[in-house]
Amino acid sequence: MQDLIKKAGQVKLLVMDVDGILSNGQIIYDANGIETKAFSVQDGVGVKSLARYGILTAIITGRSSAMVDKRAAEMGVNYVVQGRDDKLIALNELLSTIDPALGITAADCAYMGDDLPDIKAMQTVGFAATVPNAHAEVINRSDMVTTRAGGTGAVREICDLILKGHGHYQDFIAHYTLDEAKTQDDLS
Repeated sequence: MQDLIKKAGQVKLLVMDVDGILSNGQIIYDANGIETKAFSVQDGVGVKSLARYGILTAIITGRSSAMVDKRAAEMGVNYVVQGRDDKLIALNELLSTIDPALGITAADCAYMGDDLPDIKAMQTVGFAATVPNAHAEVINRSDMVTTRAGGTGAVREICDLILKGHGHYQDFIAHYTLDEAKTQDDLS
């Protein structure tokens, strides 16, 4: 686990797929043909926590949906790329648009995906994560498999790990408890 925390401590940008990661992967249509998705509130708190400490977030998804834009805005996601089947090309294009002064390369990214279109992007980044119900080939190429499935707090697990890697987890938790914030020195 310490190796994962150390690796997560290098992350400057968390990139997430939507279907199967931020949602449970089901596509539900109502009687009028309107698509709906369910998102985890816990994931939202996790994504917002990264922003508090200057860690950027992005969504890259193969489908296009207004509800993804809405959820991304609610969570404060910095970049949203929709309708892109080739996730590696989308990731490289995204990285080329980020301010060069931030010095973010693929090696500074974490990528969460669950299916075959995510693999190339996951193989390019410094930290690759997936969910337990991901395709076996994705699991085999991931640094970490969360305990929770997509849409049920899996993203939150990665956000918490990134905060631990950066030494901010206890400070973040202290915002929600009556406990005093513990510094990284207190934890060693």
